[in-house]
Parts: sequence; structure tokens; C-alpha cells
Amino acid sequence: MTGISHHNANRFLHRENYQPKDMYDEALEVLNPTGGTLSVDDSVLDKPYSYSVALVGYFWPGKHHRPVKGINLITLNYTDISGLHMPVNYRIYDKSEGKTKNDYFQEMLI
Repeated sequence: MTGISHHNANRFLHRENYQPKDMYDEALEVLNPTGGTLSVDDSVLDKPYSYSVALVGYFWPGKHHRPVKGINLITLNYTDISGLHMPVNYRIYDKSEGKTKNDYFQEMLI
């Protein structure tokens, strides 16, 4: 089995300009978009040693039960009627935009 190196994956991601809608379009090829369930989740990607990095702030993850330094990723997940589930949209929380997590969630539904 051949793995993909970090360098190759990073180069690929920088070559493309992915948007949240791209995730939805990919998921539609696999999921049945009728009669399923949407759920939203926010996760903190720990970045304790990051300094002066955009989007890194202090957030309260359930995992640590205290504020931690990281990036807050909000994900919209869809489970179809057969039980297959995938993320279909995402946002990265940016405190400078002055939005709440609920604001981001509502944007993802449009």
C-alpha cells in the first residue's frame, strides 16, 4: 500500500481553490439527499504552540473543559435514510467577523 506524503497533499491543496460548496457537491455523488438528517458540530483543532497565526484563538472544547488555543471548525453533517453520513459544509470560525456560531450555521443552510 502506497501512502500519500504530507508534501504531496499540501501541494495539491494549495493548487486548488476549494470552497465549502465543493464539499457538498462531492457528497451529493454518494448520499441520497432526500429524507435525511442534518446535524451541526463544532470542534477545536488544538494549536497550543501557534503564535500570530490567523484564525487561532481561545475556544471552549468539550474535550478539555477549559479554554484552549486552536482553530474552531464548524461542520454541517448529513445522514441519509440508509444511515450513510458525511460532512456537507463547513466554516472556520473567525472572531474578527463578529458572527456567532449560529450565524455560521445559518449560512451553511443556504
